[in-house]
This record gives sequence, structure tokens and C-alpha cells, in this order.
Amino acid sequence: MIAMRIAVSPVSHARVDAEGLLLSADPAILGLNGRAGGALRQSLAVPSIAMLARLAVRLQVAVQRRVSIADGEQDLELWVRAQPDGHLAISGWSETPAWRAAPNPVPPVVPAGAWGWETDASLRLTYIAPGAGIAGGGEAFTMLGRPLTSLFGFDEGPDGVMPIMDALARRRPLRAQPAKLHPGGAALMLSAEVRVDQMGGFAGLSGIAEPVAMAASPVEGLSDGFTTGLDRALRRPLARIVANADSIQAEADGPIARDYADYAADIATAGRHLLDLVDDLVDLQAIERPDFTPEIEPIDLADVARRAAGLLAVRADHAGVILDRPDQDEHAAGLGDFRRCLQIVVNLIGNAIRYSPQGERVFVTAMMINDRACVTVADHGKGIAEKDQARIFEKFERIDPSEPGGNGLGLFIARRLARAMGGDLTVTSAPGEGALFTLALPIG
Repeated sequence: MIAMRIAVSPVSHARVDAEGLLLSADPAILGLNGRAGGALRQSLAVPSIAMLARLAVRLQVAVQRRVSIADGEQDLELWVRAQPDGHLAISGWSETPAWRAAPNPVPPVVPAGAWGWETDASLRLTYIAPGAGIAGGGEAFTMLGRPLTSLFGFDEGPDGVMPIMDALARRRPLRAQPAKLHPGGAALMLSAEVRVDQMGGFAGLSGIAEPVAMAASPVEGLSDGFTTGLDRALRRPLARIVANADSIQAEADGPIARDYADYAADIATAGRHLLDLVDDLVDLQAIERPDFTPEIEPIDLADVARRAAGLLAVRADHAGVILDRPDQDEHAAGLGDFRRCLQIVVNLIGNAIRYSPQGERVFVTAMMINDRACVTVADHGKGIAEKDQARIFEKFERIDPSEPGGNGLGLFIARRLARAMGGDLTVTSAPGEGALFTLALPIG
């Protein structure tokens, strides 16, 4: 039953002290604060109003803003004016029906010979039907918790578009996604419904995999229209999600429980990962065009290395990793595309930071080797077995898909860029001995 609410005057007033404690309030504000769990002489319990009050006191200027507040079975649209002396004037008080998430779809009917699968919001597998045709005698449960791409390799459809990316971007059901089963390469056709959480946010996919007699040959590359649409559809919303999650994690609007702050940090990390994926897909489309040509000019790879290390200094500090970069008087002159070389070296240093134990050093050096200008990035991580050293440069390949971060495109793109500039990207490594990546460019 909805509690009877006190009729409100056009403008209601309240006062808070410098610490945000509610000193006095008209009945309407007192009731709203009470329903949020607050009381007189306690901190104002409505976060959006409390934030404006603190802001006005801190800046010593009047602040006014429209806010929307969830209040029981209704949402309230209010106009709040906060004065530096703690006086609050609240008007508007218009009620709108509270937003409700759409119900999750009914689980799809699985046709004979097909099998079901599900993911969470991070597209990690949470369910695989026992009848899944995983090759090599693999058990389905061993794939749980891994990225969806560890089970399926996705192909483009006949129109050159990858249906799963469009479905994720638009939050629409997935239909007719050609795929290959990992391992084994069996051809499949995937479909899925979008699942939502209690707040209406994306909660994952619930789908089925149907074997097909013969899959169409995948089309190399991504269409211009697809990557342009994907970039436009995802970048701004993802950037907004990351910014809001960072704000919540930093408790910009006031203290929150530690687990909520940690959850916000996880959301921001996932959002950045998806932004990186968008960037990589756009780059992938560019480098696989027949007419792709980098802008070759004289560059100093030592300068590139110093700039790349500077861009990742904060990340390294947070990870407890020490970056050892080239001195200012070191130079390695070569020919290449400055922006693309910076992209490659940032990728290499980022990987080295990710896989380095806390307290270790990542060595970034620049030098001339056999008439080539070179940048090397060395870490003390767990290393790469010889059998995996060629595979890490392949598209969508990762040694351990269960590890967080990465999408299997970074090194593929980096090597393609290096070779497009007339150079190469190589690795020297052994298990337990870290890895040494070398970007080599021609000098003339």
C-alpha cells in the first residue's frame, strides 16, 4: 500500500548545516527525507539534494538544478535551489510513474540437435548445455567463466555485418550469427535473447547454437558502415557509463558502501574494456583495407618510447610496476608513422604492466640493431611458451582467455601495422622468464 503523502505548497523550504545535517524542513521535504531513511539532526538522506547542498556550501555560490528522485511507486521531478548558507528551496514536485525494467524473455525453445548457452553482462559463459558438441573430449563445465569468444569464433553475415555486435550495440535479440565452435571449428548458427537485470541494464545473453551442414566462408575484414555505426552507437554511451561509474566509485556525491564503490569500479573497468574493443575493431577495419597506407616520415623511436611510457605512468604506478624508459639523450632514428608507432608501443607497455608482478620493472629501450631502429619492451611476467609465440599475433587469439583484459586483437593489429611500415614486431620468451617484444623499423 502506498503511504498517503502530505500535499505540498508550490515551494518547500529546508535548512542544513555545514556538515549536511538537516536542521529544519517543511512537511513535504521532511516526509521525502523520512521515506529515504533520514530524520532531523541527521545527514540529509536524499543523495541528489544533499549533493547540491554540499556543492553550494563548498563553492559559496547558489546552485540550482532539476533532479529526479525515486520515491516509492513514483518518481519525483523537483527543482532544487541551494544557497551557501544551507537554505534549500524545492519546487516542482511533479510525480511520474517509476520506470520499470522489461521482463526477461522466456527462455528459447531449443530445437533438436541444438544446445543452449548463457552469459553474464561481461559476456562470460555462465551456462553451457551438457550436450554441447565441444571437440577433443572437452567438458562443457570447464568453459564456464571464460569469455564467449573462447567457445565461439564469430563470422560476418552475408551482408558483411557481424550480427552479434549489432545486437549488443542495440540491445536487440541476436539472429543468424555464423560462428565456429572452439576447438574443432564446427560450423554453427547462433541466436540469443537479451537478458536484463532488475534495473533494466544489460545482464547477458541466453542463446542456442545450431549446427549447420556447411558454413559460408568468412568475409575478410569489417565493412566501413559496420565499424562507423558501431563506433557512433557505442562510444558516447560507453564513455558516459565510465564517467558516471568513476564518479560513483570516487564517492563524488557522498559516501557509499564499500561494496557499491567496488561494483562501480568494476563497471568502469568493463566499460573501458569495451571502449578498447571498439577502438581495436575500427583499427582492424582500417588495416585490412586494400588501400591502407601508413604515413611514413622520419621519426625517433626513443621519443616514441618515452611518450608511450609517460602515457602509462599512472597505470604502472597503480599496478606497483616501475617503468624504466629511455633517457632524453637517447635516440633511434627510423622511418614510420609516428601515431601508429605510439599505438604499438603503448600496447606493448600496457601488456607488460598487466603481466608483471608487483614491484618488478618493465624495461623500455630504444637502439639501433642491424641497421634497424628498434624499441624493445621487456617484462618479468610468466613468459610465453614457444608453441604459443606465433599464435599470439593471430586475430582474436589469447593464450589464456580466462585472464581479465585483452580481446585478442592488440598484437595482431600491432604486427600488421609494423609490417605495413616496412618493419616487424617479434617476441622472444620462455615460460617463467618474462617476454621481450621488439618493434623494428627501417632507417631509409
